[in-house]
Amino acid sequence: MPNRRFADGEVVMGRWPGSVLYYEVQVTSYNDVSHLYTVKYKDGTELELKESDIRSQSSFKHRKSQSSSSSPSRRSTSRSRSRSPGRPAKGRRRSASQSREHKDDKKKTIQETSLALPKPSENNTRRYNGEPDSTERNDTSCIILEQKLKPDLEIERVLEQYSLRPRKEEKKKEEIYSEKKILETIKKIEKASSKTKELEFGGRIGTFVLIFFLPATVFYLLLMCKQDDPSLMNFPPPLPALESLWEARAFGVFLLWFFLQALFYLLPIGKVVEGLPLSNGRKLQYQINGFYAFLLTAAAIGTLLYFQFELHYLYDHFMQFAVSAAAFSLGLSIYLYIRSLKAPEEELAPGGNSGYFVYDFFTGHELNPRIGSFDLKYFCELRPGLIGWVVINLAMLLAEMKIHNQSMPSLSMILVNSFQLLYVVDALWNEEAILTTMDITHDGFGFMLAFGDLVWVPFVYSLQAYYLVGHPTAISWPVAAAITALNCIGYYIFRSANSQKNSFRRNPADPKLAYLKFIPTATGKGLLVTGWWGFVRHPNYLGDIIMALAWSLPCGFNHILPYFYVIYFICLLVHREARDEHHCKQKYGLAWERYCQRVPYRIFPYIY
Repeated sequence: MPNRRFADGEVVMGRWPGSVLYYEVQVTSYNDVSHLYTVKYKDGTELELKESDIRSQSSFKHRKSQSSSSSPSRRSTSRSRSRSPGRPAKGRRRSASQSREHKDDKKKTIQETSLALPKPSENNTRRYNGEPDSTERNDTSCIILEQKLKPDLEIERVLEQYSLRPRKEEKKKEEIYSEKKILETIKKIEKASSKTKELEFGGRIGTFVLIFFLPATVFYLLLMCKQDDPSLMNFPPPLPALESLWEARAFGVFLLWFFLQALFYLLPIGKVVEGLPLSNGRKLQYQINGFYAFLLTAAAIGTLLYFQFELHYLYDHFMQFAVSAAAFSLGLSIYLYIRSLKAPEEELAPGGNSGYFVYDFFTGHELNPRIGSFDLKYFCELRPGLIGWVVINLAMLLAEMKIHNQSMPSLSMILVNSFQLLYVVDALWNEEAILTTMDITHDGFGFMLAFGDLVWVPFVYSLQAYYLVGHPTAISWPVAAAITALNCIGYYIFRSANSQKNSFRRNPADPKLAYLKFIPTATGKGLLVTGWWGFVRHPNYLGDIIMALAWSLPCGFNHILPYFYVIYFICLLVHREARDEHHCKQKYGLAWERYCQRVPYRIFPYIY
């Protein structure tokens, strides 16, 4: 293993990838595996550089003084530039130093011209989805290089516009070829996924505890809902016999449900879109047909009800279904981890490649596990659990009517079903938006997402409806109207903020978005500072929390149990916001600090 030359914290001169420009940087860390230095530029941008691209300040200044003696143009500029090797002279003899200086001047002129191209529209130069908490991979070097290394046609346009055409076309072609080779080399280096250095969720111990704590929490909540007095003072609830928790029929129904949704996912309906670029530059394709799957599921459920199928069977065996889903998610997680051991390094999740079994098993070792074109993580994210949530709510509504001999469901149950149905339909209708979320772009598919998608979402998010079956709560029409208004406010904030973000991401030059202002970043993106994203940093989280409160209010105030969801959701979003804050600070550097000064409140205005 070669010895490292530069120490952490040392201030050196680093070459900007794909150029001959050197800037003052600070060494922050060194990767013993890839032998790359992580350096930080003055604007906060962090990149990984090879040792050959780094020079000590004293050595760099010495070279600069040498070159300045042979070139008046270099004496007149304050920028330090490295030299490219000169080509053998043809025809008229020229000294080696003059040849090098002549070539450097040409490259300098072309590079500075390409960097100073006039911008027809400010919005056109900074494409960004408008959401500060986006977790797109920070391929800063690739972004800058791809903007600078234009195709031959683009360079022709620049040369014609500024009358900078070199005397020999061969020189231009060699320069283009050389810079393209640099781009290819850097992309190859970036393919290697570095080890996860910062562990989240309490590290190895925290993730080990969560593997047992999450299922225990689900079972505790369901057991408490079945009690006549679901008070916290009645802890622990009476535990059922172990043999009563497992039922083969319930497991069979769950498998049937899972594979039915998989069949709907594979149907050739809906559009196919590309996701965000991966570390190797490749874009995966996704079938956007979640809303069609929902309609087909609704037709299937309607057919079952027409033929007198007892859907409230879900309520009678709710615990057995939860155990079946938990067992399936555990088996799926084991399969995902085993297959990830054979996955190429570039396909591993940036947050789940720590080398620790428990941590990687929990967070997910592989980023996008696929069986052919079937994307397991993307499928589980919206289909079985989210659509299953609506089916469970409907089953609770029918169970309430049957148990209490009602001809129609209670007003509280109608509100809960309606609010949550709107939320699910909205998610499926805007399915494409999930491709930019942290779950898809950053987190691997492991126990955390498998259990969350298949168990936590359908069985915890339906807690209000499950609670109302055993603990009916009567509310008046004025109270129902006030709760409905609160849910509408939350939904309006949630949907309009996300729509604003998505519109800005698709076309920043849209005249309808001319009123939006943003802060440019070193990545070429922009951070919105007006509209909803100038109100708080995460307006979609604010709308989510308001809706969560509206879902719990129909259950009354006799017990805190139905408010578990809103309490948990606040904790979840505050934790996710902290993760976003950390990632964005690393990604955008000083631009993120400026954004935080412009938008000081994270989720709750004037509070947090």
